[in-house]
Amino acid sequence: MAAEKQGQKIAVEIKSFLSPSKITELYAALGQFIIYRIALQKQEANRTLYLAVPSTVYNEFFILPFIQSVIKSNQLCLLIYNIEQETIAEWQI
Repeated sequence: MAAEKQGQKIAVEIKSFLSPSKITELYAALGQFIIYRIALQKQEANRTLYLAVPSTVYNEFFILPFIQSVIKSNQLCLLIYNIEQETIAEWQI
């Protein structure tokens, strides 16, 4: 999904993490994210890619120290969304 946030062009890869194995979901999401980011750099270098994850998954899984190191090492920009309220809870760059 392509959009603008405060005048900045962004793209968002939305993931639900419904599988029982969150690490397997992260493995797939991270691979897609890296491929999409490389493609965007070639086609729209001024667009920032975000990985969107549900707030429940973020609060239970993404806060783990190992997962935080994966996020930092791969320079993931996160969009954390609230499923019930259908709102964006947080942006992390």
